[in-house]
Amino acid sequence: MGPQKKNELDRFLDLLPHRYPFLLVDRVLELDHERALTLKNVTHNEPFFNGHFPNMPIMPGVLIVEALAQSAAILALGIIGERRSLFMLTGIDKVRLRRRVVPGDQLRMEVRLIKHHHPLWKMRAEARVDGELVAEAELSAMEVEERIP
Repeated sequence: MGPQKKNELDRFLDLLPHRYPFLLVDRVLELDHERALTLKNVTHNEPFFNGHFPNMPIMPGVLIVEALAQSAAILALGIIGERRSLFMLTGIDKVRLRRRVVPGDQLRMEVRLIKHHHPLWKMRAEARVDGELVAEAELSAMEVEERIP
């Protein structure tokens, strides 16, 4: 069996400026003009587990929110097309972290558009593990016209 074809939607990952170890989205599962569904496989070899916490690895909540923000940028790129705009996070509201995310978990992130008036964006984001809500937030961002190298 030959190499598996890359998921067609994963091209949006390449449009983000983030790279390992800070790219916190592994796959784009669904994408339309109102919603994005993305995936992060949380593994034992994530660099942040060395210090958070030794002998009790827990994914930091701020990195879960960052993964949601990266998913929001993917949704925005899906809406505006593949031009290489940069999205700067401008606000994080109504954040709730509901349970721990640990190695072996698969983080499924859903982001929905609340409103968009160029250059401002507002989105509602949720992260789930095995269908259970682990984090939620409202994210605001500004699209800047700077080109990403």
